Amino acid sequence: MPVAGIPALGAVQPTGYADVSSIVQAGGAGGAGGVADVTGVAGAPTASGATFGASMVGAVEGLQQLQGEAKTLAVKAVTGDLTDIHDATIAATRAQVTLELVSAVRNKAVDAFTEIMRMQA
Repeated sequence: MPVAGIPALGAVQPTGYADVSSIVQAGGAGGAGGVADVTGVAGAPTASGATFGASMVGAVEGLQQLQGEAKTLAVKAVTGDLTDIHDATIAATRAQVTLELVSAVRNKAVDAFTEIMRMQA
């Protein structure tokens, strides 16, 4: 479900698959030469569209915009310039939910990176 102010994340597709034939021929991982020997498979699908980093930057920028809007409406509500308090409440809630979403995605990305680093060690 799209959230206003945050660009949709496209489908994540792998950039290539490791060529494991050298590992199989050598009789296991002991014969592998490490990361330097890994090559992509010809014809493997490549990533298209925005990168994950660009999506996160867009999400943070959208979050900042929503927080700024919520702050502006909150100031108007306190000073009495706001005619409908519901607008301020909705803007504040939208900013809060968006912050929680961006934080959750960031935390999952950090967890995935940590897991990948753990597997390589």
